[in-house]
Amino acid sequence: MARLDERALKSPVGDGFIQRQHFADAAAALWLEGELVHTEDLVLHDAHMDIRTPTHELTRAHAVLRARRRILLHPPDWALSRVGVTALRGREGQGGRNGVSPGRDVSEPDAATAAAWPEKGAGESLAEDSGQEDALAEELAEIDAVLARSSRLLASENFEQRDADGKDVDAAGQGAKGRDASSDSLGPLIRDLDWDEDQRLADWLAVVDKLRRENIPAVLAAAIAWEAWQDIEPLQHQHWLGPLLVAALIRERGKVSSHLFALNSGLRLIARERRNAPVRTTRLLAVLDAFAEAAAAGLKELDRLALAKGQMERRLRNRRKNSSLPALIELVLARPVVSAGLIAAELKVSQRAALDLVAELGIREVTGRGRYRAWGTM
Repeated sequence: MARLDERALKSPVGDGFIQRQHFADAAAALWLEGELVHTEDLVLHDAHMDIRTPTHELTRAHAVLRARRRILLHPPDWALSRVGVTALRGREGQGGRNGVSPGRDVSEPDAATAAAWPEKGAGESLAEDSGQEDALAEELAEIDAVLARSSRLLASENFEQRDADGKDVDAAGQGAKGRDASSDSLGPLIRDLDWDEDQRLADWLAVVDKLRRENIPAVLAAAIAWEAWQDIEPLQHQHWLGPLLVAALIRERGKVSSHLFALNSGLRLIARERRNAPVRTTRLLAVLDAFAEAAAAGLKELDRLALAKGQMERRLRNRRKNSSLPALIELVLARPVVSAGLIAAELKVSQRAALDLVAELGIREVTGRGRYRAWGTM
C-alpha cells in the first residue's frame, strides 16, 4: 500500500489511475452485493450519455462513484466527521442538524481543500463532477418535494376521514402521532422502523474514535473498522458506504494519501466464505488480504497505464502542435472506456472527427458491436 501510494503520487498517469479506481471500485461495490454493473454503462451514465434506460443497480453504482469523488475532494478528516457522514448519507438538508449553512453546499470546495489539492487536472475533473452533482441534486430535490407534499396531503385526508368516523377523538394527540408515523414516505415496506440508523452509526463512530485513541496501526485499524461495520450494519440501504469510510480512515491516518484506496476491488478477490466467516479472526485476516490484493492490483494497473501511455505517445511523432491526439490520450487514460459521443463532447469535435482520432490512435474496440461502440486500453 505504501509503494502504491508513492507511485500514484509521482506517476505521470496518476490522475488517470485515480479516475479509473473510482469506476472500478464503484462496480466492485455492487458486485459484492450480488449485482452486476458494466463499467461501460457506468462511464456513459456518468457522462449523461446513456444508451439505454439506467437500471436501479446502475444508479446505485453511480452513487458510490459520486461519494468516492466527494470524499477525495474534501480534506482527509472530513468523511468521518459529523458533517461528512451526514452529507454522505444525503441528510445535509434536514433541519440544519449537520451544522452547514443553508446557502452553501457541502460538496463545494473551501479554501483549505483547494490548498490541500492543488493538482490542476484532478481539480478540474472534481469541479466538473461537483457541478453535475449539484444539477442532479436540484432535480431530485424537486421530485422529493412533490412526493412529500403528496404524502402530507394523503395523510391529512386519512386522518380527517378517521375523525369523521369517530375513531380518532384526540386530533392533537393521535393525529400528531399518526402524522409522525407517516412522515417516512417509504414506510415499513422497505424500511425496518426499529432500525435506529443514527444510534448504530454513532456506535460505529465510537469504535473508530477508540481506534484513534489506542494508536493502532492504520491498516489494522481499518480492518477492525470494516469488521465492526459488518457487525453493526448502521445503514439499511447504504451498506456500500462502509468500505468508503474505511478507505477514508486510511487516508486520514496518512497510509494512503494520494488517492482513495479501492477496498471494494480487493474484497471482490476474497472468497465470500472468508469475508462472512463466523470466526472474527478469519474475517480480519480476509480483509487484510483484501488490502494486499487491492494494492497489488493497483500497482499492476499503474504499470499497464504507463506502458499504454508510452505506446500511444509514439503516435504523436511528427504531429502538428494543435492536434487533438494528446487530449484523447489523456481521456483514454482517465476512463476505462470511451465512446465516440464522449470523445466528441470532451474534445469539442464532431463524432466523425472523433472516429478519425480513434483510428489514428489505434486503441482497441472493447464491445464487439457494430453500433454504440466503445474503445479503451482495458
